[in-house]
Amino acid sequence: MSTLSRTAADLFWMARYLERAESMARLVEMGARVAMLPARGVTARDEWRSVALAAGCDGYFDPEASSVDAIILGLVVDRENPSSIASCFERARANARSVRTALSVQAWESLNETWLRLDELTVSRVLHELPQVVDWVKGRCAQFRGAADATLLRDDRFEFARLGLLIERADTTLRLLDVKHFVLLPETQVVGGDPDRHRWTSILVATSALRAYHWVYRGDYSPERIVDLLLLNGSCPRSYAFCYGEIVQALEHLARLYGARHACHTSAAATLAAIGDTAIGDVFHTGLHGFLTEAIGGNNRLSREIATAYHF
Repeated sequence: MSTLSRTAADLFWMARYLERAESMARLVEMGARVAMLPARGVTARDEWRSVALAAGCDGYFDPEASSVDAIILGLVVDRENPSSIASCFERARANARSVRTALSVQAWESLNETWLRLDELTVSRVLHELPQVVDWVKGRCAQFRGAADATLLRDDRFEFARLGLLIERADTTLRLLDVKHFVLLPETQVVGGDPDRHRWTSILVATSALRAYHWVYRGDYSPERIVDLLLLNGSCPRSYAFCYGEIVQALEHLARLYGARHACHTSAAATLAAIGDTAIGDVFHTGLHGFLTEAIGGNNRLSREIATAYHF
């Protein structure tokens, strides 16, 4: 692997791991909110297991033996879980250290300080101060993004990092919807009061899209509209449509810089066009789970195509 390819790979995965850490924090925040709500036949452990499933690491936990505390700790601080917040920060910092000269001083120091403070995430603090821990994680990720956006040149290095963030964000949104739609769909007929409202809005809270939903739909929560916002609305920064609009732009910039186009360019453009031609009614008519499964698979293929095109 050439030096250029190693740099591209490290920047791509640094950004993916940072986005994964923040996404995990958002999922944990959602789990804590929803687990406190009453529900027929659904226990707190069931809710936390759904969080692990949405994070793609449910196989790490024993479904029969894992307690709520064990799941929370496994998602936040357990270094044995490669998708835990602590593991993601460690991997992001390792990737960043390998390409330190490709980052600005401000971006590197922001990430390195986060890594240095990981020991503050003790078991006791996570279990007793979970909301504060979640806010700290989201704040550290936002600080890095702010430093990077304000100081990095808009060159190929920036685009590789941007692609990593967007691929990971699209994956998280798709997986979250796929896990939670089984809870939402049975409640489409009747609004069942505050518990139902909180469950419906938990996805919007996890994606920081609650205010955006109000601006677009003026309240009136329904699964169809929540899915429409997070799948097909290109103005929502954590939506599938927004991510692919930005992915196409980043890949087009790389094509101009390198003077070559690859399979990833065709795939991303085709996906964006397909999103634009899709109506939310068609998604629910043909099956939301099938649509999301296909989209997750396509997103994974695109990640592999990007790696192949740029030799990492």
